[in-house]
Order: sequence, then structure tokens, then C-alpha cells
Amino acid sequence: ENFLQRTTAPFSTNSYDAFISPNTLNLSSFTKLMKKLQEIHPEASRDKIVDALLEVRKNNKGILSGLSINSIVERTSVVL
Repeated sequence: ENFLQRTTAPFSTNSYDAFISPNTLNLSSFTKLMKKLQEIHPEASRDKIVDALLEVRKNNKGILSGLSINSIVERTSVVL
């Protein structure tokens, strides 16, 4: 029940809620993605990276699924 509520909830400003759903990335993928982006862009804050990821998601019809982590990293780096 709680799982269904989380996946149908409206957009949240909590960065984890913005990414954890069956339609985007799981926590493990999100963690790997954030670590990789923070290594590549040490000057960028976590919030700035999350904002860039949201931009990538918006530009990809509102989803990240179907994109490889490398593709997401490349697209996010362009935004950053």
C-alpha cells in the first residue's frame, strides 16, 4: 500500500522522491549516478546535480528509464 502511494504521489521537491519509482531509477542506480557525477563535477553541489538530472528527465519525456547511466551522465554533464 505504501509503495503504491509513493509511486502515484505528485512531484516532490525531495530529491530522492524525484528519482525513486519504477519509472525512473532505483536507489542503487541513483547512488551510483550521484557518485559518478560528483566525481566528474566536484564544483557542483548535490542540489545543482539533482536539478540537472531533473532537466535531463524533463527533456526525455519525463523519464530516465531506458537511458544508460553513461548516457544520463553525459546529458547531465552538458546541463551542468
